[in-house]
Amino acid sequence: MESDKKSSSVSDVGAWAMNVISSVGIIMANKQLMSAGGYAFSFATTLTGFHFAVTALVGLVSNATGYSASKYVPLWELLWFSIVANMSITGMNLSLMLNSVGFYQISKLSMIPVVCVMEWILHNKHYTREVKISVVVVVIGVGVCTVTDVKVNAKGFICACVAVVSTSLQQISIGSLQKKYSIGSFELLSKTAPIQSISLLVLGPFIDYYLNGKFITNYKLSSGAIFFILLSCSLAVFCNVSQYLCIGRFSAVSFQVLGHMKTVCVLTLGWLLFDSELTFKNISGMIVAVVGMIIYSWAVEIEKQANAKTMSNVKNSLTEEEIRLLKDGIEKTPVKDIELGESKE
Repeated sequence: MESDKKSSSVSDVGAWAMNVISSVGIIMANKQLMSAGGYAFSFATTLTGFHFAVTALVGLVSNATGYSASKYVPLWELLWFSIVANMSITGMNLSLMLNSVGFYQISKLSMIPVVCVMEWILHNKHYTREVKISVVVVVIGVGVCTVTDVKVNAKGFICACVAVVSTSLQQISIGSLQKKYSIGSFELLSKTAPIQSISLLVLGPFIDYYLNGKFITNYKLSSGAIFFILLSCSLAVFCNVSQYLCIGRFSAVSFQVLGHMKTVCVLTLGWLLFDSELTFKNISGMIVAVVGMIIYSWAVEIEKQANAKTMSNVKNSLTEEEIRLLKDGIEKTPVKDIELGESKE
C-alpha cells in the first residue's frame, strides 16, 4: 500500500513536471518563431492545427503498434468536445488581438473562479474554505505580476467571455469524459486530436488572415522557421498529453491553480534569456502566487485526508455491523417469502 502511494506521488509529480517544462518550452519556441525579431510566423491558429496534426499522428502510431488501446467514445461527444476546444483556441487568439495584454491576463485569471462555479453547477462539487482562500491568493499574486494596462472594448469583451467559458468547459470535459468512458488521457487525446487538427487546418488560415491580414501561403519558409515549427509541434505533443494526464489525475481547478507556475517560470526565463524587465512588482506578485499554490496544495491534501478518514470510518462501521449480524446468527433466521408472506425453512 505504501509503495503504491509513493508510486502514485511520483507519477503525479512527473505529470506536473512534464506539463510545466513542455508548456514553458513551447512558449519560448513560439516566441522565437512568431516574434518580429525572430521568424515572424504570425499564424497562431494554423500552428495549433499543426500541433494537433502531429499529436494525432503520434496517437495513430501508438494505436497501430499496440502501445495504447482504442476505446469507444460516441462520435457526437468527440465532435462537441472538439468544437468547444476550437472555440477556446480561437477565442483566446481573438481576445489577445482585440484587448490589451492586461485585460487578456485578467480574463485568463478569471478561469479559476469560472471553473469552480461550473464544476459546482455541473457536478455539484463543493470547496473548503482553505481551497477558496488559496485560489484568491493565487489570483491576486498572478494578477500583480502580469496585469499592467487594462483596456477593453465590446468585441474584445465578448471574445474574452467566449474564450473563458469554452476553455473552462473544455478542461472540465477532459476529466468527465475520462471518468465516464474509463478511458486514459492519451487514448482520449488520440481520438480528439484528428478532429481538432482537420478543423483548425481548414479554418485556421482564414482566422489568421482576419487576425493579421496575411495568408500563410504568402509566408516564405526558411530552415530556421521549419526547425522551430517542428520543435513547437514536438513540445505540443508532450504539452497536450500532460494536460489531459494532469486533469484526469487531479481536477480542472487544480490544473488552473498550479498551472500558473508556468507564468512564474515564463517571466523568470524571459528575464534570464530575453532580457525582459523584471520589476519589484513582478517579483512580489510571483512570491504571493507561489505562496497561494503551496496553500492550495496543502488544502487539497487536508481535504483528501479528511475524505479518506470518513470513508475508512464508514468501511469499519460496516465491517463491525456485518460481524455483529453474523454473531447474532442472522443466517439461521427463517427467510420470508415475499409473494406468499410465508416463512421457508
